[in-house]
Amino acid sequence: MFFVFSYFRAFVINLFFLINLQSAGVVNMKKKLRAHVIISGRVQGVFFRMETKQAANRLGCYGWVRNKLDGTVEAIFEGNEESVKSSLEWCKDGPPHAKVTNIDVKWEDHTGEFQGFEITF
Repeated sequence: MFFVFSYFRAFVINLFFLINLQSAGVVNMKKKLRAHVIISGRVQGVFFRMETKQAANRLGCYGWVRNKLDGTVEAIFEGNEESVKSSLEWCKDGPPHAKVTNIDVKWEDHTGEFQGFEITF
């Protein structure tokens, strides 16, 4: 009986400690997402990649963006749910001279493989 009580007590203490760390911003318990995106329209030659990198960095996303030969832009966004969804919202309009006609989003498992957000070729 003492063992069960000690185990439960340790669990409760650890739970409160984790909650305190989370509320202090030390531990991030938010859901992590990964979106693989193809953006169509007038999205090349309008600084879409550079502006996407700046937006992703500002919003806290990791991954990459690149032009494709068919005139679309491809990107991977990883991060917490709010950051990824905010980045996708930004892509709907893009930079001032872009005209986005379609965004194809494929949700994938978060890998955590990125250290920042890069423009790739």
